[in-house]
Amino acid sequence: MSIRFRAVLFDHDGTLVDSEGQHFVLWNQVLAPYGFALTLAQYKDFYAGVPTDANALDLVERFGVQESPEVLARLKNESAQAYLQTAAFPLMPGVPASIDQLQAARLRMGVVTGARAYAIAATLRSHDLAAAFETVVSADDVVHSKPAPDCYLLALQRMGLLAQDVVAFEDTEHGVAAAIAAGLACVAIPTEMSAGHDFTAATVVVPTMQDAVAWVLAAK
Repeated sequence: MSIRFRAVLFDHDGTLVDSEGQHFVLWNQVLAPYGFALTLAQYKDFYAGVPTDANALDLVERFGVQESPEVLARLKNESAQAYLQTAAFPLMPGVPASIDQLQAARLRMGVVTGARAYAIAATLRSHDLAAAFETVVSADDVVHSKPAPDCYLLALQRMGLLAQDVVAFEDTEHGVAAAIAAGLACVAIPTEMSAGHDFTAATVVVPTMQDAVAWVLAAK
């Protein structure tokens, strides 16, 4: 029997790369001059897997950080860009083998993320993965990022695929919401950072990337 899906779309932060811990550090570096520091619990609850612009707005509204969201987002992006000039986010466990398995099964692949384009470019360059992914949709490509479905809808359009033929890999509640709203099946792979999120909307929840790939390859 043939595989149900024709393509897999990967989220970036927390799914392809283990970056959330570094984002937590970078945010606190940005916030230090304002006399504010996030706890790890606060970061997990409110900011893991959420695009930078939305995080900045929430920091101002929720905690009263005395700066405009636009400036906070700019400072965070500049901080992340500087970090990625000399370092790379490590791949999540099992990613290279999982990509190899999906390629062997002739499944098409893309990256759909709320991260900025520079971050994904650094990952693909540092880990020599650019050839594996047919398309990359970042926060720079849409007006409304996750949890809105726009990024996934754009990926479907670019790849000429129907939602029913595509499955998303996500590690956060916001990411799952975006994929499901676009009509895709979604495999949730919670991380230590996102373990407290609500994944009831996901098609299936699995503990590892290898389990996600096994589920996709077994789907009929």
